[in-house]
Amino acid sequence: MILCVGVDFLLKSVLFINIVSMHKRLLCTLLILSPFCIFAQERVLPRDIGLKIGVLSPGRLNAITDVPGVKVGHETIIRGDSIRTGVTAIIPQPGNLFQLKLPAAIFSGNGFGKLAGSTQVQELGNLETPIILTNTLGVAAAMEAIVDYTLSQAGNEAVQSVNALVGETNDSYLNDIRGRHVSRAEVLNALGKAKDGPVEQGSVGAGTGTICFGFKGGIGNSSRKLPQSLGGYTVGVLVQTNFGGVLQIDGVPVGEELGKFSFSDKLLNNVDGSCMMVVATDAPLDARNLERLAKRAFMGMAKTGGIASNGSGDYVIAFSTAASVRIPHQPQLPVGTGGYLHNEFTSQLFLAAIEATEEAIINSLFTATKMTGRASHSVEALPLAKVIPILKKYKRL
Repeated sequence: MILCVGVDFLLKSVLFINIVSMHKRLLCTLLILSPFCIFAQERVLPRDIGLKIGVLSPGRLNAITDVPGVKVGHETIIRGDSIRTGVTAIIPQPGNLFQLKLPAAIFSGNGFGKLAGSTQVQELGNLETPIILTNTLGVAAAMEAIVDYTLSQAGNEAVQSVNALVGETNDSYLNDIRGRHVSRAEVLNALGKAKDGPVEQGSVGAGTGTICFGFKGGIGNSSRKLPQSLGGYTVGVLVQTNFGGVLQIDGVPVGEELGKFSFSDKLLNNVDGSCMMVVATDAPLDARNLERLAKRAFMGMAKTGGIASNGSGDYVIAFSTAASVRIPHQPQLPVGTGGYLHNEFTSQLFLAAIEATEEAIINSLFTATKMTGRASHSVEALPLAKVIPILKKYKRL
């Protein structure tokens, strides 16, 4: 018995040594090959490689959640070989948003889209629900979920009308969009997962099945923190990228260098799809100046090479979380007392919105991963191993 145990132990030891040896050889091989394959396996952010877009400094997290009170949640829906979609929820402030609304505005860069609830925001200049982003045919389910979410909150027992704000892009190339796989449950899950802190980017949530500039698009976000001499305010942007054009990264004609751009032999007219942009700030802006801020975010999209094609629904939603400008559902006084920022002090915010939007879009491309979906369609991620040398060539790194 002792001899048998000893032989068994010896055999197991030899097997273990052989396995370790194999793993070491494999590890050495990977290390040797790593300079050639690292970008195929790992995604990085532009700032991780030294690319700094714009002249203003980002917030602590370089995320929309740098604006105090803002939370983001994702529900990613990947099932079988054809379902590639999801939901992204943005909760602008803690507490009952319906009872204490926020100043808000909408800018339509190109109106080929379904931004549900936009006309009331434009008319009244306020936001009373979280913002949901999803796919085109998921808008109805998202609206129902927002209504459920709002009516269930304490203090809303007498509420008879809810203006759900839901944006979308069409992910039908990779996703079985006709199957309408976004339900109220998925939307409520995204709302339940909403949190502050770092925001997951890339092929997640509402960006799971999106395409941008012919590469895998997704969710991206960024922020800018103004110095105290310029007000000290924060502007944060979150985007759902699903559009086309001629890609530029920090002014570098990357799409041209790669030979992959809209109306070229490789992409033809693949420019449609849409881009949703959400801009948050803690600056005390009224609805009028929030619309002006939203227009500047669209300029950030243009800087990346987007062209707002005929079939691209490109919208910006902007809101302010400043406590001094919140709007009570049942005001106690006929005249408001909010102190709004003067026009003369908005230009720095405009620049912040442009830069944060531009970087958020580029972040969505850098972090998105290759996706295969409906009808075996496959979309490659932005090839960082080729992009980085191009950026170096133009002295951006």
